[in-house]
Amino acid sequence: MDIILYAVPGFLVLILVELLAEKVRGTDYYRVNDSITSLATGVLSQLMKIVHLMIPVAVYVVVFENYAIFSLGQSALIYLIAFVLYDFCYYWNHRLGHEMNLLWAAHVIHHSSEEYNLTTALRQTSSSVLSFVFYLPLALLGFDPVVVVTVGAFNLIYQYWVHTRHIGKLGWFENFFITPSNHRVHHAQNGVYIDRNYGGVFILWDRLFNSFQEELEDQPVIFGIRGAVASWNPLWVNFQVYSQLAKDCWHTKNLWHKLTIWFRKTGWRPPDVVDAYPLHKTDLNDFQKYHTVLTKAQKIYSITQHILHSGIALGLLLNLSSVAVEWQVVTILFVIFASFSTGAFMEAKSYATMLEVSKHAALLLLMLVFAPSPTLWFLILPIAISSLIYLALAPHATKPV
Repeated sequence: MDIILYAVPGFLVLILVELLAEKVRGTDYYRVNDSITSLATGVLSQLMKIVHLMIPVAVYVVVFENYAIFSLGQSALIYLIAFVLYDFCYYWNHRLGHEMNLLWAAHVIHHSSEEYNLTTALRQTSSSVLSFVFYLPLALLGFDPVVVVTVGAFNLIYQYWVHTRHIGKLGWFENFFITPSNHRVHHAQNGVYIDRNYGGVFILWDRLFNSFQEELEDQPVIFGIRGAVASWNPLWVNFQVYSQLAKDCWHTKNLWHKLTIWFRKTGWRPPDVVDAYPLHKTDLNDFQKYHTVLTKAQKIYSITQHILHSGIALGLLLNLSSVAVEWQVVTILFVIFASFSTGAFMEAKSYATMLEVSKHAALLLLMLVFAPSPTLWFLILPIAISSLIYLALAPHATKPV
């Protein structure tokens, strides 16, 4: 059972609560385009688990069954110990994810939003295939795969609530656990805050290994990354840093640098490439968020489309065992294309309307071929038809800022 999947309704309820707090307090922590991008990357991340989760689990099982030093059961005490040790492994996984180019390329997605709200928590990577290595010590110690997967899910669920600006410091709790305050520090691009507070549940590891930084009243957090992604395209958000590393690898004339750039410290670039292809870094003294203006109708359309894509993805994930492999592939490809298309719409790309019309046509065609239940027709058909009417009568006119 995927505990994360069943936690999604709770995540959505808390987002609604935070939106209510936003309304009551008059804050401006949400933008439709940014939030949809965060949610879309989260959906794609869940779908990609179908593709790449099998290998890490298989490797863990092999190590556990053949090389475990101890034979541990599944008692409450074992789960508690595993929960603490898992967070210790998570700390090092997370820390190296900030300190090595290749690992940062996978993790940067989570930091790419220039907002900080509960949708940011769901902005997860689709390409993290090496993280499992950090948890193999648990297999050697004899922790059952079921135990590790379970505590790992609860570790991730805990991290959800700390992605908010509506909760201040929490007194003594700050000394032992990750809180909204010290996790806001982790998402900052201010020099004083960069690469701090890596823990998932416990802040103790950061205090122990000298990576803790308190949130300072005289240093308001500026969220995001210095090499801003400047896009609502969830595919580009996922592969921006990989693309840059590949370009640097291609352009450098030094063979050793071609081989090692992936494993060097985050941000390192070959000297000959730095001179020939300089990169723009955000000026924090004159910081402006990437934004595109959406009319009210365009916001409603974008939200509706995301609900449509997410509903299709959720339907697949909840019925995975009964869906043929070829339809799994088709559904995943459709959701990827649909998410890309909505991102293009929110960016005012010239080809956005064409993509959106193609998306709806493909959806209707797939429904005819797949012959879904009348209930599915009842839910999807009105959305598709109304969306096509909107595109025909009021084509997108967003303006990048």
